[in-house]
Amino acid sequence: MLDLLNDLIWSKVLIVMLIGLGLLFTIRSGFVQFRYFGRMFSIFSHAFERQPGQLSSFQALMLSVAGRVGAGNIAGVSVAIMLGGPGAVFWMWVVALVGMATSYFECSLAQLFKRREPDGTYRGGPAFYIQHGLGQRWLGIVVSILLLMTFGFGFNAVQSFTVASSLHDTFGVPTVASGIALTLVIGLIIFGGIRRIAKWADVLVPVMAFSYLAMALFVIGSNIGSVPETFGLIFRSAFGLEQAFAGGIGAAILMGVKRGLFSNEAGLGSAPNVAAVAEVKHPVAQGIVQLLSVFIDTIILCSCTALIILLSGVYEPGMDQAGVVLTQTAMAAVVGEWGRVFISIALLLFVFTTLIYNYYLGENALGFFTEKRMPVAIYRVLVIALVLWGSMQDLGTVFAFADVTMGLLAIANLIAVTLLFKVGLRLMRDYDSQVRAGVEEPVFDPRQYADLDIDPAAWPAVDATVSQPAPASAVPARS
Repeated sequence: MLDLLNDLIWSKVLIVMLIGLGLLFTIRSGFVQFRYFGRMFSIFSHAFERQPGQLSSFQALMLSVAGRVGAGNIAGVSVAIMLGGPGAVFWMWVVALVGMATSYFECSLAQLFKRREPDGTYRGGPAFYIQHGLGQRWLGIVVSILLLMTFGFGFNAVQSFTVASSLHDTFGVPTVASGIALTLVIGLIIFGGIRRIAKWADVLVPVMAFSYLAMALFVIGSNIGSVPETFGLIFRSAFGLEQAFAGGIGAAILMGVKRGLFSNEAGLGSAPNVAAVAEVKHPVAQGIVQLLSVFIDTIILCSCTALIILLSGVYEPGMDQAGVVLTQTAMAAVVGEWGRVFISIALLLFVFTTLIYNYYLGENALGFFTEKRMPVAIYRVLVIALVLWGSMQDLGTVFAFADVTMGLLAIANLIAVTLLFKVGLRLMRDYDSQVRAGVEEPVFDPRQYADLDIDPAAWPAVDATVSQPAPASAVPARS
C-alpha cells in the first residue's frame, strides 16, 4: 500500500509540481534566488540583531539548517545513488535550485502572516498563511496534521534508523540500544522549548557542518584528478547517456526529486515554521536568508556526500548497502577505518539537532488547532515511541512511510503557496522598490497591506517619520 501511494504521489504528481512550480516562481520573480544571492550574505550584518526574548534572523537560519542537515545529507544521498544511479545527484541539484525560489516565497509569507503570542514570541507557518491568507482554516488543520505526522513521526523514525544502523556498522552497537539511548536524550530535551533548541543549534550546526565539509574537501583533494570524470558521470547518467545506467533516467529523476526534497525541504512547509519566529524588519529579509539554508544543505553538503561516494571507488551499479553504510564504507576506503567513525559521529550530531527540530515542528503544528496540554503530552510519548520504533525497522519501511506523509504535505503546501503567490510578489516588489531607493535595510509598513489579515501586534505601524518609497501596487490577496 505504501508503495502504491508513493508511486502515485511521486511519479505522477509531485515531480511536476516541485519542478514546474519552482520554475514558475523562479521566472515570475525574475530569478529571485540568483538576484538575491549576494544579498543573502550582506543581510547577515543585521541578522544577529534581535529584541530580548526573540530569535534573531541568524538563529532562525541555524535552526532551519539544523533541521535540514541530517540523515538526508548522508544516508539520503547514498540511497538516491543506489536506487537512481549517480544521475540522481543532478536532479537533486535541480530541485534545490528551483526550490530556493519556492522556499523564499513560503518563508516570506510565513513572516507576513505570523502571530504574536501572549508571551511576546511569534508563531507562524503554512497553517497560518493558509488560514489568514486564504481564509481556509480547515486546510490549515489538514496541513498541521500532515506536518505533525511527517516530522514528528515519519522523519524522526528515519533519523533514528539512520543513527542506529550507523552505530551498529561502526561499533557493533545493537540497534535497539541506540534506539533506547536516543529516546532518553529526546525525552530529556523536548521540554526545553524553542529557545533552548536555538541555543544548541547556534553551536552544533556550524561545527558539524564545517567539520563534514572539511573532511569532504580532503577526500576531493585526494582524488582531484578524478573530479572532472565524476561530474561527467553524474551528468551522463542523469540523462541516460551512461551505458551502465541507460534507460534509468526515470529512476534518476524520481530518486533525485524524492531525496532532494527530503534533504532540503524546499516547498515542504517546514522551514516557514521557523522562519516565522524570527525578529526582522521586513518579511522578505527572512525569505532571503532562508535561501541560504537550501543552498548549504543540497548544493554544498549533499554534493560533498555524493563526491565522497563516487570518488572512493566503492560504488558499483546494483550494489545493495543500507543507506549510511555506503557513505561510511566510501569514507573508510579513502582515509582508513577512522573515517567510518567520523561519519558515525557527524551523523549523530546531525541527527541530534534534527530530531529536536522535527519535534518542535510537530508541536508547533499541534498548537495550531488545540491549546490543551493533554494532546501535547500524548504527542511527546508518540514521538519517543516512533524514535524507538524507527531504530528497529528496515530501510524500505521507514523511508516509504516518510515519503507518503512528506508527499501529501508538500502537495497541500505547494497549492497554498501558489494561491498566495501574488501576495508574495507584492512583498517582493515592495522590498525591491526600497532597495532601489537606496534604503539599506527595508522596513515593512503594514498600512500598505490593510486589505490582508495581518496581526497588528506582530507588525506594528512604522513611525511616520520613517521615509518610505511609494506603496507597491496593490494586487488581490488571492489569485
